[in-house]
Amino acid sequence: MGFPANGSDGANSFKFLIYGRTGWIGGVLGKLCQAQGIDFVYGAGRLENRSSLEADIAAVKPTHVFNAAGVTGRPNVDWCEAHKVETIRTNVVGTLTLADVCREKRLVLINYATGCVFEYDADHPLGSGIGFKEEDTPNFIGSFYSKTKAMVEDLLKNYENVCTLRVRMPISSDLANPRNFITKITRYDKVVNIPNSMTILDELLPISIEMAKRNLTGIWNFTNPGVVSHNEILEMYQEYIDPNFTWKNFTLEEQAKVIVAPRSNNELDANKLKKEFPELLSIKESLIKYVFLPNKTTA
Repeated sequence: MGFPANGSDGANSFKFLIYGRTGWIGGVLGKLCQAQGIDFVYGAGRLENRSSLEADIAAVKPTHVFNAAGVTGRPNVDWCEAHKVETIRTNVVGTLTLADVCREKRLVLINYATGCVFEYDADHPLGSGIGFKEEDTPNFIGSFYSKTKAMVEDLLKNYENVCTLRVRMPISSDLANPRNFITKITRYDKVVNIPNSMTILDELLPISIEMAKRNLTGIWNFTNPGVVSHNEILEMYQEYIDPNFTWKNFTLEEQAKVIVAPRSNNELDANKLKKEFPELLSIKESLIKYVFLPNKTTA
């Protein structure tokens, strides 16, 4: 399972090269490394510029590389529909270039990817508890963002040094962060109400660091086990944060009128990750422990 690279025991023997300094996940990764006493440096190179990546690796001499850089679009993935070349440059050319340079240097690359490459179907019906597994072929290309991510995931299967983490609808205890799924849906005029697999970063990002230390590679569904719906999250928000909070629902058909590209809704099977990390909490348990209890303001 693991790539025979440079990992060894003890925090002081690791040195991480992290791409995505200005991003949400990249920023949190740096703080986690500081807290754990792990030496780390943010990459200065552009992902699509091979020589700049080689220069970073030569200067830093990392034991592992993390890719938290990428184009998701601002304010959302609809941006990618009108900026296809920019999306390809980073999400496709850049990611593949970094993977290739890391393989050449015999370095494990932890790549934060997306699980928004699936949608509920006849074999994985909504509410069935049957999730998509790591080996399943993506079936959702409704948005250009998801289309590029699915293409890259397929190509990265050929790189034995890459650990692909399928992140979905990321959530953290930082409820002021506009990228936080909870923060997003509390600010929307209306929300759909569909159960989905999601990623609690407070619990899972430390696990990704441990995965690097173990030199784990291949594709991993990087979500908490189980699903949670928009309404269930907002009910928790009401209970723990703001008892006066209210919201309105609308249908997928109504949502389609106010967005450019369709959105992915799915359940990912997290058994592989749970087997490697038995302490992993279910999505609802993790939400309460890592997000709502630390932010609790209600009596």
